[in-house]
Amino acid sequence: MNRFVILAWIKVYLRLQKEGKGSTCTFCEAILRESGFRTGLFTSPHLIDVRERFRLDGLEISEKKFLQYFWNCWNILKENITDALPMPPLFQFLTVLAFKIFVCEQVDVAIIEVGLGGTRDSTNVIKQPVVCGITSLGMDHLETLGNTLGQIALHKAGIFKPQIPAFTVPQLSEAMEVLQERAHELMAPLNVAAPLDCKNLKGLKLSLSGDHQLINAGLAVSLCKCWLQRTGNWEKIFHNQDSQKSDIPEAFRRGLSTAYLSGRAEIVYDTFSKYYNSSAMEENSSGNLIFYLDGAHSPESMEACARWFSSVAKGNGKVSPSSLSSLRNFGNGCARHKKDKVEQSNVISKQILLFNCMEVRDPEVLLTHLVNACTSSGTHFSKALFVPNMSKYNKVTSGTSITASDGTSSDFSWQFSLQRIWEKVIHGTDPVVVKSTMMNCTVSLPPLEFLYEDAFHCSTADQRLACSAVMPSLPQTIKWLRDCVKEKPSVRVQVLVTGSLHLVGDVLKLLRR
Repeated sequence: MNRFVILAWIKVYLRLQKEGKGSTCTFCEAILRESGFRTGLFTSPHLIDVRERFRLDGLEISEKKFLQYFWNCWNILKENITDALPMPPLFQFLTVLAFKIFVCEQVDVAIIEVGLGGTRDSTNVIKQPVVCGITSLGMDHLETLGNTLGQIALHKAGIFKPQIPAFTVPQLSEAMEVLQERAHELMAPLNVAAPLDCKNLKGLKLSLSGDHQLINAGLAVSLCKCWLQRTGNWEKIFHNQDSQKSDIPEAFRRGLSTAYLSGRAEIVYDTFSKYYNSSAMEENSSGNLIFYLDGAHSPESMEACARWFSSVAKGNGKVSPSSLSSLRNFGNGCARHKKDKVEQSNVISKQILLFNCMEVRDPEVLLTHLVNACTSSGTHFSKALFVPNMSKYNKVTSGTSITASDGTSSDFSWQFSLQRIWEKVIHGTDPVVVKSTMMNCTVSLPPLEFLYEDAFHCSTADQRLACSAVMPSLPQTIKWLRDCVKEKPSVRVQVLVTGSLHLVGDVLKLLRR
């Protein structure tokens, strides 16, 4: 462990913003990599491949190295299990694996994202990190962390260490008081990082979309400056540049403009063609089926997701550069574009919601925040589609050996519940639908015309819900959307995929096939 130091235990959910811990960690890694250091980044969860959780110098660990370190850790632990000390649970094992990788790869700095909470999280084992960070706190994971913001803040403050500098962002007073009290007890200097001023980017743009990322970026800048100062690297690299000034070094700007985090404010254009070259695709792609992917799953992050989607769907925002190449070929005619297409005047756009969430969430709260924020921005969904989960991870493996189900489910009760909540949120009253119609019917794909039907006159008194549908599986839903666009090429279908990082990962997986 003496070969590296831990930069930040980034915590929690951004108040009135989308989740910030993964974004802040990603910004930190990119900044320090651009500053010339060998970096290790541990984040969670993964969307498609478990190797996404482990980055070396900004890249996912190779499968060869991953398997080497995986089995080395696994075998050592297996040889030493006892009745009192069994094999660790999944996240504990992955945390140990991350430390093993970073030590063996001799990284200069390791950026560690806390999994859940703080005090009892398996990442909270390093006694002397160089600096700690807590992003804005929100009401999430109540079943584990407590029912009040103060209780949640106390869990998060568990990452503070005696006399180790810590940073946070502006918080609600209930949370800030708890953080300050705990920092005072530990004699840990706690500083509040200001949001990043766009002027400091000097013409560049943050790679991660959304105004809330200015808060995450500001925290990342403060954490990285502190790490550089405490390790004696600031003067070596930036010479006479005053770290207290608001200006940030060029390396910081490069990092902030190139950091990449999949499944957060990500836009994917689907083009249907399996065979193309990048230049032909950039010029000829109609881009009439566009997926907007964001793994928001808390009320605060849902609002930020809604504002981002409303902005980019209407052409008021740019697609995140995200340190991608200008195109990434998914091998099936699906690519990420570096900049948005100019909307053609003869194309009609329809906004579609593709949604699922875990049953521990409150879907009425999530959907209400989403609808209200979209409506206030002038965005209205033509349809909402509710799909069952697809992925089934039975063991820790690399992505190449994961077997996903076809997504077909025999129990759609949760999806019907989501649909009923959606109709209530949209219309203000519960839909009048025979219970057996919703719970016991055979779920099948709606006709292609369903997507284009005028839903403005749909009524909760109708037995048929014209504003939404429960879909039989995610793979069939993607194919159905493609068929709809092929049927009417004059319509641009903009699909917001949100509510769950698992759902976002499943969609990305299907688009890459």
